Order: sequence, then C-alpha cells, then structure tokens
Amino acid sequence: MSETLTIPDEHAGNRLDAALAALLPQQSRSQIQRLIKDGRVQVTGVKPEKVKASLPVEAAQQVVVDVPAPVAPAATPQALPLVIVYEDHDIVVIDKAAGMVVHPAAGHADGTLVNALLHHVEDLSGVGGELRPGIVHRLDKGTSGLMVVAKHDKAHEALASQFEERHVEKEYTALVWGVLSPGRRIEEPIGRDPNNRQRMSTKARRARTAVSRITWAEPFPGVCLVGVGIATGRTHQIRVHLSGIGHPVVGDALYGGVHRRVPPQLRAVQTLDRPFLHASRLSFAHPVDGRRLEFRSELPPDLASVVDRLRHDAEHLTY
Repeated sequence: MSETLTIPDEHAGNRLDAALAALLPQQSRSQIQRLIKDGRVQVTGVKPEKVKASLPVEAAQQVVVDVPAPVAPAATPQALPLVIVYEDHDIVVIDKAAGMVVHPAAGHADGTLVNALLHHVEDLSGVGGELRPGIVHRLDKGTSGLMVVAKHDKAHEALASQFEERHVEKEYTALVWGVLSPGRRIEEPIGRDPNNRQRMSTKARRARTAVSRITWAEPFPGVCLVGVGIATGRTHQIRVHLSGIGHPVVGDALYGGVHRRVPPQLRAVQTLDRPFLHASRLSFAHPVDGRRLEFRSELPPDLASVVDRLRHDAEHLTY
C-alpha cells in the first residue's frame, strides 16, 4: 500500500528516516530504514539511488512510501544447531554455518537462522519484520562466519546506523583464482544483473556504491588466500567485485569460480561444494554502552582442510 506524505515545516532539515518515523507512528524507525534500503521510498526531486535514510528533507517535499502487505506468517522457533559467540541483554553474535539461509523467503520457509535464533534466544526482538526478527545484516547461504543480531528496537536502530555510516568493520577470508596483492581497492558500483535476476553486476544501470579492499594475501601456485575488508554491504559484493577484476572466488559457480580441470597441486579445491568465503572478523560499537567489540572466527573445517592441503602441496612441489 502506497502513501503520499508532505514534509511539514517543523521537519525541514531532518533526516528522511527521522521525519518519516514522526509522520508514520505505526512504523518503527528501523522498519522505515528497511523500506528505504529496499527502494520503497520515493522523494520528489531526488534520484532513486540518492534516497537514503540520512537524506535531509525539505519543507513541502512529497514522499511516497510503499509499505508491503504481510504475505507470510511469522517465523517459528526450531531447535537447529547454532554457534553463539557472544550474548548479552542487547545483542547476539553468532557464527553462521555455510548452507544456512538467514531468514525465511520463497523456497526457504523454515530451517533458517531466524528459526534457530527464535529457539535459542527467548527475548529476541521482532524488529525488522516478522520474518526477519533482529536481523541487521546478512550473509549469503553459502557463506559462513560472523553476524550480529539485535534483541530490541534500540539495539537494532543503533547497529543499523553504524552499518549505514560505515562504522562497522567487516573482513572476510576468501580463496581466489590468480594472485592478488594487499592494498588493492575495488570501488565498482553494484546492482541487479538485468539479464539474470540471480546475479549482481558491476554493469547494472541502477547500481549502488560498493567498496572492497584486499587487506592481506597468501599466494599459492594458481590461487591466493586473501583477506577482504568491505566498507559497504551490497548483495554478493565480494563475489561480484573479485569476479569483476578477473579473480573469482574459488568454488563460486555463479560468478565463474568453478574450474573443471585443475593442475595436481590444486586438486584440493575440487572438494569444495560452496564458494570459499568466510566472514572472519567483525568489529562494531556496542549499540547501548558504546564499547568497541571485535570478534574473530577461524575457518570452518571444509575450508581449513583446503588451505592445509594447499600449504602442504606448495611445500612439497617440485619443479
């Protein structure tokens, strides 16, 4: 359902999300931020890609808000395995397993991280919608590693603001084809591939700013283990950026990272059944008391075994 609002004088100069929260009391500020992020808010005289939660609004400016009708029941608790790294009254930090979808969606009605969280965390907030309680950011199904979840509205809003303002530090460990050097920066905008809705692309007409940086590198013959820091969190960002510069993530079938034939020293990569991508470090300010928190996650067994084999074969390689 779409609703057209006119910004009154008293809200001139305010952030878009703050103004809409005052004008739409039935929607929380975090819910409004989600609508803005999903492209469901239009502002007169502002290009769609410029419509952000932090956008200052003007008096008499018209804003169209499209609030989707609920289409599915609330997620239900399920006793699924879940690794909790840290928990207090405000947040939960978890180490997501590869293969687990973050929240219910088409084709994944249950068995998701949200279902597991609802079982393990009694006071989990419903902020973000019935199907995404507490979810502030996501990881792809095939990506393992660290995520932070909010337990209540205040924590969700504070964390969402940190992500939007790029105050959250996220670093991933990836294995890529070819060799990369530390310090390489990738700043290609990312949007939905018009020819394949399952893919994202740096060539999309409607693209959003995305920044990735290679923080460290360990080369092997033909592949390279790298750290990738991201300042933004676009869908498939690391996979798209690395593929775009000719170094796709090993095991990533969607973005050209699967090779049928490999030399003997790279046979270890053929054991992969998912992209070699792991969210290994997450740092942010605690949403309530402001403490700087940092969490690290070691590679899970399926990825660690590949690296061990690569290191072994590299040491014993004869020319």
